[in-house]
Amino acid sequence: MPRYFFHLRDGTDTILDPDGMEMSSEAVTGAALLQARDCIAGDVKRGRIDLHCHIDVHAEDGELVHSLSFADAVEVLAPK
Repeated sequence: MPRYFFHLRDGTDTILDPDGMEMSSEAVTGAALLQARDCIAGDVKRGRIDLHCHIDVHAEDGELVHSLSFADAVEVLAPK
């Protein structure tokens, strides 16, 4: 099974995923979405949400196979 690395980027800094995860290529999109939402949930607990971040998913050979902006990971509803 292929291994994919989920790197967190905020436009300035990058947190590299040193271990990656083994999964099918079809599972990459869903895994990136879950990881982004997990990061956002942690932000909510601290009282701040930063939607500037994104997750870049790379295959073992370094190829970028998926990118997900935190802004695309959630729907933000403004008060009426």
